[in-house]
Formats: sequence, C-alpha cells, structure tokens
Amino acid sequence: MLPIFDGSALLAADGSLALLHPDAIERGHTSVYLGRSTSETSPEPHGTPIVTVELEDAGHFAEANWGNLRSIATQLSDRDAGLFTEALAILNWHSSHLFSPRTGEPTVVEKAGWVRRDVASKLEIYPRTDPAIIVGVTDNDDRLLLGSNALWESNRYSLLAGFVEPGESLESAVQREIFEESGVPVVDPVYLGSQPWPFPASLMLGFTASVAPGFTGSGAPDGTEILDLRWFSRDELAHSLNDIRLPGHSSIARAIIEHWYGQPIDEQP
Repeated sequence: MLPIFDGSALLAADGSLALLHPDAIERGHTSVYLGRSTSETSPEPHGTPIVTVELEDAGHFAEANWGNLRSIATQLSDRDAGLFTEALAILNWHSSHLFSPRTGEPTVVEKAGWVRRDVASKLEIYPRTDPAIIVGVTDNDDRLLLGSNALWESNRYSLLAGFVEPGESLESAVQREIFEESGVPVVDPVYLGSQPWPFPASLMLGFTASVAPGFTGSGAPDGTEILDLRWFSRDELAHSLNDIRLPGHSSIARAIIEHWYGQPIDEQP
C-alpha cells in the first residue's frame, strides 16, 4: 500500500516510494486500487496489487520521511512519479466528492475506489480531470512571453495558462486565455505534450503560439490574475536568472521554456 498524508507520500530510505504491507495500515481510511506492479526492478514481486491509502494522521509514521510531489518529482523513477501523481489525483477527487452534487447526501466508495455513489438517488459519480492549456508565446523576434501571477512572489515568472471552458476547443482556449491575460492576440497554436497536475485535478496541455501578424504592441497584464508581463530573448533570460524565479524542473512549464531556450537552464534550485 502507498500511504498518502496531507498531500505527501511515505518514502523509503533510498528516497523511493515506500510500499507497505496492508497489515501495517489501520483499516477505515479511503483507499483506491491503482493496478498491479509491472516493474522488473522494484522490490515488490511482479503483479503485486498496489493500493493507495489516505491517512487522516501520520500516526506511528510521524517521524518517517515524507515527500511532497512538487519537491521530489524529479528525484523519483518514472514508475514512482506516475504512482504518486495518480494517487494524489484520485485521493483529491475523493476528498472533494464526499457528498452528492444532486441530493447533498453522503456518497459511498465503490468499484475499488473509482466510483462514489449517491445511495439515495443511485447516481454514480466518476473521477474527473480539468483540462488546462499552458502556452509558450513568441513574437517576431522569437522572444518568449512570461507573466507573474497575482498568487505568486513578485519575482516568479512562468508561461500563461488557463482552464478550457465548456464547449471550447483547445486551440480556441489558447487564443482566448492569452488575449484575456495579456491583450496579445496569437495564432498557430501547436500542441507539444501534456502533464497530469494533481493540484487538485488538472491535465496541463502544452502549446506554442505566435503573436498575430500586424500586432506591434507588447501587451498588458490583466491586473487580476497576471500582475506583470515581460518579453525575454534568450540572452535576457540568461542574464535575469539571479533576479527571477522560473517554474520548477518537474513542470511542463519548465519543459516548454527550455524547449524554446534550446537547452536546460541552470539557476537557483
């Protein structure tokens, strides 16, 4: 079993995820079946069922080593990073669906943790993922647009991003979000890849896009979500690394920035 407490996973001495025998965990916690191990190098036998369990308190594991996904993702194996991400996403879903959206009555867990059911109405509620686009916008000089979010430290910059609205295509979401947050019209959105982001339940869909022909301005932050915008050439970004903070190395935002930059960027941890 993979224990999760307060968004962190229990870690083994070598920094990998600690998978415990079911007898080590008290019954009564929310648990979800994640699948069977297919790894040939992990300590558990091939085919071992893996279940994640959310602890209400750390209990006798309080002095153990726990790790937050944002902090340790780049140190985990692909298998462990995937397990942690899936576990966190599904447990976040459970914690936000304790009651039925139809009747307000408590829901019960079924189908190994992949369904919650409203007993009164027999409504089955399934896990959901919220799609969000994140975009590397470049101008005619191949400068990259970065913004500082109102919820961040003032020196932290990242790509512009936002949720896809109902009935909206991904490409339309790219154009709408960028224009809403910066006033910059963009064209030619190109899909690069995706990353599950279980904070609490997003799927980040990475794009590049170009400033629309004929637009000669620099844009302006919306003042609500985005408080500052800056265009960076590669040299300007390199010379600003002591003054600004970029997204973490485990994020798709960082991957898109480094895709544009042409190589990994070395700065503060």
